[in-house]
Amino acid sequence: MASESGKLWGGRFVGSVDPIMEKFNSSITYDRHLWEVDVQGSKAYSRALEKAGLLTKAEMDQILQGLDKVAEEWAQGTFTLNPNDEDIHTANERRLKVVTDLRLWMRQDCSTLSALLRELIRTMVDRAEAERDILFPGYTHLQRAQPIRWSHWILSHAVALTRDAERLREVQKRINVLPLGSGAIAGNPLGVDRELLQAALNFGAITLNSMDATSARDFVAEFLFWASLCMTHLSRMAEDLILYGTKEFGFVQLSDAYSTGSSLMPQKKNPDSLELIRSKAGRVFGRCAGLLMTLKGLPSTYNKDLQEDKEAVFEVSDTMSAVLQVATGVISTLQVHRENMAQALSPDMLATDLAYYLVRKGVPFRQAHEASGKAVFVAETKGVALNQLSLQELQTISPLFSGDVSHVWDYGHSVEQYTALGGTARSSVDWQIGQVRALLRAQQA
Repeated sequence: MASESGKLWGGRFVGSVDPIMEKFNSSITYDRHLWEVDVQGSKAYSRALEKAGLLTKAEMDQILQGLDKVAEEWAQGTFTLNPNDEDIHTANERRLKVVTDLRLWMRQDCSTLSALLRELIRTMVDRAEAERDILFPGYTHLQRAQPIRWSHWILSHAVALTRDAERLREVQKRINVLPLGSGAIAGNPLGVDRELLQAALNFGAITLNSMDATSARDFVAEFLFWASLCMTHLSRMAEDLILYGTKEFGFVQLSDAYSTGSSLMPQKKNPDSLELIRSKAGRVFGRCAGLLMTLKGLPSTYNKDLQEDKEAVFEVSDTMSAVLQVATGVISTLQVHRENMAQALSPDMLATDLAYYLVRKGVPFRQAHEASGKAVFVAETKGVALNQLSLQELQTISPLFSGDVSHVWDYGHSVEQYTALGGTARSSVDWQIGQVRALLRAQQA
């Protein structure tokens, strides 16, 4: 009975499998993503078998033609899955007895995601360059801290994403390692030329150990971690924009294309796109944690638990693709209310600048900080803004205050003092833009 089912492992088993177990055991519903690379890998393996003398040239040609037919059927949507097809390999082997590998698909997918991530970063840098003269409050602990350029905020998130782009390229290198020809555990006894397979499929290297090759899912775990960290960065950016878009802040407004209205309150415009980016971060991280928990207790070589890898990869890949494109759309269409940003700047945010003023007069920063704190206290006691204190009042705190202290109360002067590389001065922001653009060019090469 079992052999009639067409299962590759049917010879050892008698009796039928519980239909629920059949479905539980099957991975074909999500493996179907792999049909194209499965055919690609199978063609290369057929050529390797011919070289090893295990297929005649006529047999190889027949298999290659058959694989082309399979590919055509998949592409046209006419390939029929059999209920007994356990996974994508079995589905094609029901026709042609060939194998495939997840790494080919992931290698291709990483290139696609890399391009989407670079496009998002490029969009952010373009916006930063166009809006360099907009100032607004920078926050720490969600409290107004110091004046910064709006571009400086954009670049803070773009720079984090450049690390993600670099990480993805590194992950792709470790994905691009060929396990084909490793057998189930001990290797391949039939003289298959793995280096030929490597060249035919354009892999950067071959796996070093057949036991490790069958069970290693580091490349999947790394990919899921990459996605988790990238989503963490995108979620933090989304959270900032959600806050900045509230009436309380009023700094930005989302395009209608990335918002929805309320079913009850007509005045509301909800930042659904940003909230979904934020929520997807948890979903992606869950997939990463889930796979790591699956891997941690497995004995050597292949175990069926490893079937969980592909579903996680496909789901996370789809999520990342959508999120990166939506984030790019949000950034490119975001409306900035520069007047509201300017009005949110307040003299108390220049208390650090007041301390720096004294530092430049030779006062140690600890004492300068204390003097600035006293000025803040005096202003609060009098119920006035910090810049409304008279020169005489400031001089009671430190005799080093003089008429040029008025420059401290200029927000443009404030941001321009941070000229050290990485700061919020115009020159430094221009440098950051140049650096990020250079990284994008290098990553595209």
